Amino acid sequence: MSVLVNFAMFPTDKGTSKSESVSKVIEFVRNSGLSYKLSPMATTFEAENMEQAMEIINGAYKILEPYHERVYSTITIDARKGDMGRMSSKIESVEKKIGKVNS
Repeated sequence: MSVLVNFAMFPTDKGTSKSESVSKVIEFVRNSGLSYKLSPMATTFEAENMEQAMEIINGAYKILEPYHERVYSTITIDARKGDMGRMSSKIESVEKKIGKVNS
């Protein structure tokens, strides 16, 4: 199984910049050993099952919750039976099709 999770999680109660808090969440995701990609607006990671995906989301929340009164989260999940590796294969599939259109 492949569970792709795209999420953003940050506190809303302290200042304009969120990078300090977000960096702690990203460090947690990085240390999980899962494949992930940081973007300007969110982070995507790939888990082997829903339980593993929810462990990451819960762990990220637990990093922020003790220090903040309010934590904002958006979470999008695409769970699919089959092989892992969809973080790159989905992008490659679209890019190949773009190449065909431009050829």
